[in-house]
Amino acid sequence: MTVLTTSAGQLAARSTSRAAGFRVELLRDWKQVLARWHDISPFTPFQHPQWYDAWYAAFAGAEGIEPLIAVVTDTSTGEPAVLLPLIRREQDNIAIVEFADLDLTDYNAPILGSAAPCDARAARMLWRSLLSALRRMPEKADLIRLRKVPVDLDGRPNPLALLGAGGPCALNGNLVTSGEDYDAWRHTLGRTVRKELERNWRVFTRDPAASFAIITDTSEALRILSITEVQQGERMQSLGLNYILNDETCAAFYRNLVRDGVGNGYALVSVLTVGDEVVATLLGIRTGSRYVMIRISNAGEKWSNCSPGRLIIERTMAALHRDGVREFDFSVGNYAYKRRFGVTRLPLIDISAALSWRGWPYALRDRVVRALRNYPRLDAWLRHALGKPLSREEN
Repeated sequence: MTVLTTSAGQLAARSTSRAAGFRVELLRDWKQVLARWHDISPFTPFQHPQWYDAWYAAFAGAEGIEPLIAVVTDTSTGEPAVLLPLIRREQDNIAIVEFADLDLTDYNAPILGSAAPCDARAARMLWRSLLSALRRMPEKADLIRLRKVPVDLDGRPNPLALLGAGGPCALNGNLVTSGEDYDAWRHTLGRTVRKELERNWRVFTRDPAASFAIITDTSEALRILSITEVQQGERMQSLGLNYILNDETCAAFYRNLVRDGVGNGYALVSVLTVGDEVVATLLGIRTGSRYVMIRISNAGEKWSNCSPGRLIIERTMAALHRDGVREFDFSVGNYAYKRRFGVTRLPLIDISAALSWRGWPYALRDRVVRALRNYPRLDAWLRHALGKPLSREEN
């Protein structure tokens, strides 16, 4: 059975697709979903309820974006299987179903319940049920496209990865696992990197007013976030890059995240200051022993002699290690400063499937692109031949 409800929770449409032992409900209201799915244990900080609270609150009313949250349960027992935080949007007259992301959610994954598939056969059964539900919606849906999907979810298999239908994503995660001894981890870094960090701290703290802090007051954290917006915007403008994080909806999302997450320790704002001047900022999210960095900024050339970006990362890592964090996730993007911290790359996959005849060309193109990524040199040559930029890595 497929059920589509409105944001008010009223029944809008019903069809009879009892495929494969899974029942799929497509809901419009994230709050309604939370009321029904009582226990969400996030496998990455991006699957935390507060992330989606902030995301849907900011984007649910945005033009052309419709929340579409799939709640999948076991038909025979009623046990929760997976929850997929999705949206529907139109691009080039094609209706696309995708994760609630829009380039803000670095890892997209289902939230798993007790009946989540643990083998490929059950995963394919669930997938067929989901596709059937999407095809039966009153609104058209032409393509489902799921990007930046982790293969492993904290030791549990990701049902989407079990499908065998995905291919390499253009992006990957970047993780540092420190272990219990932070100093021992620091000594795994190159000698030059360690000496640079030590020198940067000495240079920065020559001024007696220099300090590092993790902000716990919500009002102050929001003030620091506004400075992050300015510093990042100036940096991107100087590089001539398209920058979306300060547009009205994205800015609202980050403000929601900080406003509601600082008090309980989910959102973490750290800052380097000299007196009243903010030298660098870092915004991250934390669940348990894992911390992910999501926005970073600095005051620019004036402070380049102490590399404030790398400095605020290391100071934040040291402080959070004392508080029990052992996994430091530098998120997606293979920038040089991440390599200096000795990150391990985490593979991600992309999955897509046509939902109508209009979606077939796009699904086929996605499949070809994923296949090409298995041959990096050929992929790079084709991108160059087509005039498409290669991924940029900063020093």
